[in-house]
Amino acid sequence: MTEHSIPDASIATGWRKSSYSGPDQGSCVEVLDHFPSGVPVRDSKNPHGPAVIVPASAWSTFVTAIRSGGFPS
Repeated sequence: MTEHSIPDASIATGWRKSSYSGPDQGSCVEVLDHFPSGVPVRDSKNPHGPAVIVPASAWSTFVTAIRSGGFPS
């Protein structure tokens, strides 16, 4: 069975925020690269909380849409 979440995301190391996130911006998500079963995503305000694991292809599509202006601001 494929896991779709990590109950305590703090056990994993190497989380990163977007370079567009400033130090004073609290509404950020963090991602973990090179995870074997997808792309874990967590709330930066709750590093000990859960993370959802998004399929790598879905994450790539999402990031491409953001970069191309696919979401209104």
